[in-house]
Amino acid sequence: MNAALSLPLAGQHVPARRRLPPWLKRPVPVAEALLETRQLINGLQLNTVCVEARCPNLTECWSRHTATFMILGEKCTRRCRFCAVTTARPDPPDPAEPDRLAEAAVQLQLKHVVITSVARDDLTDEGAGHFARCITTVRRRLPNVSVEVLVPDFHARRECVQAVADATPEVFNHNVETVPSLHKRVRPQAKYPRSLETLRLAKDLRPALTTKSGVMVGLGETRDELVQVFRDLRTVGCDLLTIGQYLKPSAADDAAHLPVERYYTPAEFDELGATAKELGFAAVASGPFVRSSYFAETLYRGK
Repeated sequence: MNAALSLPLAGQHVPARRRLPPWLKRPVPVAEALLETRQLINGLQLNTVCVEARCPNLTECWSRHTATFMILGEKCTRRCRFCAVTTARPDPPDPAEPDRLAEAAVQLQLKHVVITSVARDDLTDEGAGHFARCITTVRRRLPNVSVEVLVPDFHARRECVQAVADATPEVFNHNVETVPSLHKRVRPQAKYPRSLETLRLAKDLRPALTTKSGVMVGLGETRDELVQVFRDLRTVGCDLLTIGQYLKPSAADDAAHLPVERYYTPAEFDELGATAKELGFAAVASGPFVRSSYFAETLYRGK
């Protein structure tokens, strides 16, 4: 362990209008491929987490002809204080969405398709059936593609997790997002043990399934708390892990989203990634710009 790395104490605050450190600044690529991706997604009336969650990697990923599809609308039934997705009464699921998603995957010539969604607590199956239809429709059009799903917790309902697992995605991802002590503040409608149980169920129902989770740092957690989360995830059989910097998706004075408590350095991300690897994850992505779906195929193939 590198004793020179100083990680934050719980509750430690930084100024609200602090400038981004230099490692969080990078040139924005402008390429024809980016515009092509945007036009394709807009033309097929699809949502992406890239846009809805204001992902800092959007221009890079779209320039590489990759995107993470967000199904079941752009309105979420939950109000997480780190997320830019709108909280409102959602519209009914669109039965044609799986076909449009598959068409986009074909046109983008994807080899690894990542599908996520808003939380749909209003639906009887919380959207699990729609996930399954998207997976099977994509695979019907692209038989050799690998599919990764990033799902809500489904309230750890076995039948919902099974509906998705039975559609045989290669990767079943559910993010715990933060440490238990911050869960109530960061994800007031979620529960840390429930997220672990969702991942445990997926592995129990289909042991060959690759399971994955992710955490954000910079919300006030301590290093010991993070390492305990890593251990908890390994206890439920989680295979892949992503660790990224939390960036507030709105203005500094907007109380709807939590402030950044601390920016971790690239060296600290390297150290956290090495620690996670030592705990037995098959592959770990750890860095300031890492997000659940960032270079998802690379992480999956690299395991």
